[in-house]
Amino acid sequence: MEKTFKVGNKEFVLDQDKAEEAFAAKQVINGRVTPAFNLLPLKYGWAYDLYRTMKANHWEPEDIPMGKDIEQWQSDRELSDAERWIIRMGIGYFSAAEGIVGDNVLHVIRELVTAPELKLVLGRHAHEENIHADSLLYMISSLGINPHECEAMFEQIPSILRKNEFVTRVSHELRRDMDMTDPANKKLFAKDIFVFGQCMEGTQFYGLFGMILSLYRQNKFPGIGQMFRYTLRDESNHIELLRNLFMDLVEENQEIWTKEFREELRATMAEAIELEKEFISDCLPVNSLGLSCDEFVRYIEYIADCRLEGVGLEPLNPGVENPFPWLAEMMDLKKEQNFFEGRVTEYQKSSSLESISDDEL
Repeated sequence: MEKTFKVGNKEFVLDQDKAEEAFAAKQVINGRVTPAFNLLPLKYGWAYDLYRTMKANHWEPEDIPMGKDIEQWQSDRELSDAERWIIRMGIGYFSAAEGIVGDNVLHVIRELVTAPELKLVLGRHAHEENIHADSLLYMISSLGINPHECEAMFEQIPSILRKNEFVTRVSHELRRDMDMTDPANKKLFAKDIFVFGQCMEGTQFYGLFGMILSLYRQNKFPGIGQMFRYTLRDESNHIELLRNLFMDLVEENQEIWTKEFREELRATMAEAIELEKEFISDCLPVNSLGLSCDEFVRYIEYIADCRLEGVGLEPLNPGVENPFPWLAEMMDLKKEQNFFEGRVTEYQKSSSLESISDDEL
């Protein structure tokens, strides 16, 4: 069907059928390739909605005061050695881990998807990882921590090294020219999205999130705790983004969703859990904060099963319960995207502020 527009002595003919064919050709991968970054008409509406949510949640590290944190860090009376070590591990690990995620999003996932609205939201994802990395630099400089110590922790603590190798090995396999019509390559790409979205950001980040928020709950490190709350809210959107992307990729490429591939993904999550257990043991070599290493291990198992079930996979530890009910109030897995009721900064759009009713909690 054609539609003609006459403006003055000129006539323009638009072919709606061709436009609809172009829309139908949009795919997660192997879709219509065009030099024009034309978002409309949207095929993946969830991606644009999520982009707008992420944009409305913008925050800057410098907006958060660090005076109390500095005072506590410099005091010999307010903190235990175990609590200082948790902060060092948190800053040391996340200062580079956020960059690993952003690099994979920008140079692997965004390079391989073909729908413009998917590229748009993935670009925002990468931008937020830059903000998170910047926030870690802000924490390091505020507390006066030697940055070389952070680099040494990231490269010399075995449990951190193993976590990094786990996520980067699949990413490195995708950094080459690939035939994305090959089912083996489709599986590799799907696995990358699963590893970074559900295993790393979705599970392996949560041990330290819980420890640092437990300090925050005790009025220790209020600035760092606030930044981690902002980061956690962002991560919730990242997890949902990569979950939706994974599900759409599988839906459009059903041939990869074999029993063998599903079991491979479950085994991958099992490996992620074991690596995180080792890391938790290094973060909490002695029980502190009124919490134990064993409880954090169960917490990670609980979160991992939620992630697996969220993408249609069977849990690894069915029936495991969340050992930290109080922590659920700060980062409940079912309500992560809106757990934070306050205004982020003046950058937060008023239209995105929605209070949580009692029956939602």
